[in-house]
Amino acid sequence: MGNYQISSDVLPTLADFSLPEELGFGEVKVPIMYRADFANGEWQTAELTPYGNIELDPAAKVLHYAQEVFEGLKAYKVGDGRPNFFRPLENLKRMNRSAERMCMIEIPEDIYMDGISLMTAYSEPFIPNGSGKSLYLRPFLIGTRSNLGMGVSDTFTFMVIASPSTIYHAGHMKIQIEREACRAARGGTGAAKTGGNYAAALQSAQNVQRRGYDQSLWLDPVEMKYIEELSGMNFFILQNGELHTPVLNGSFLAGITRDSILALARHQGLTVIERDIPIQEVLTGIQSSAVSEIFACGTAAIVSPVSLIADADGTTYEVQKVDELAATLRQSLLAIQERREADPYLWTAEVDGSYYSEK
Repeated sequence: MGNYQISSDVLPTLADFSLPEELGFGEVKVPIMYRADFANGEWQTAELTPYGNIELDPAAKVLHYAQEVFEGLKAYKVGDGRPNFFRPLENLKRMNRSAERMCMIEIPEDIYMDGISLMTAYSEPFIPNGSGKSLYLRPFLIGTRSNLGMGVSDTFTFMVIASPSTIYHAGHMKIQIEREACRAARGGTGAAKTGGNYAAALQSAQNVQRRGYDQSLWLDPVEMKYIEELSGMNFFILQNGELHTPVLNGSFLAGITRDSILALARHQGLTVIERDIPIQEVLTGIQSSAVSEIFACGTAAIVSPVSLIADADGTTYEVQKVDELAATLRQSLLAIQERREADPYLWTAEVDGSYYSEK
């Protein structure tokens, strides 16, 4: 455990808080937050405080040069026992890889674990106790150095906020192929979880949603030929009884849910293939029934089935099977995440009881 303090206002603030009936995803925020600042070459004492606005110098690097990274993970509490995380150190590893790409400070494990553990321990009464619901945790790191010159920050703020939530994108998705724009380039920041990548996807998302679709399907930025991902989820097809997913290439995110799905699928006896997948092969495969099922996965959504792919010219391709293998994998993963079934991979970890000691 690291060096932190608990504001005297935290418990009274939580005592006045209650959950609304409808949670949605990311809409409701627990009224506390964790903050640790890096300045003068060292991490300062972290603090758990009431949720509120943060003060930034107008010249802060995050505002002008997008020096920012973030993560998303969940704490679950289904049944008795303390809340638990799912592969939390994988999120830290990815966050630090993202931070390295964005020329930011590495976040120490104790500061990160203090942040997500304190937020979860103090938010425990507000973690929805039902399958598919969770406390969504959003750690993020921003560069705060205040000068307008092009360069990297040497001061940073690490924070964790939390949102009691239901599953994001529950239901079948209809997606449209993005044929014009690119969200990231090879050699760029596509493999980092940084806000600019998501900003680059907003215009396309707006355009496809106006046409009645849920998300954009992004193609590779070099040839615009091979599938990469949806804007916030990794992509899978079931082709001739084998599970295929785009191979990681540096221009899209290495999903932790993706990695977990690959392990579960292998465990269930499926052949798993990571490769470059041409979009035309998928469209032709849907028509011939060689591609029988399509789904996407991510922390927020877990596993979301795709029922239809639309091309930019308006042609549509309806997937033969919807939410069959996807449902099996989603249920298997969720059962492990919620500790309702055995965890052969040692993926879950309870919140350490020491974080409850000052409550």
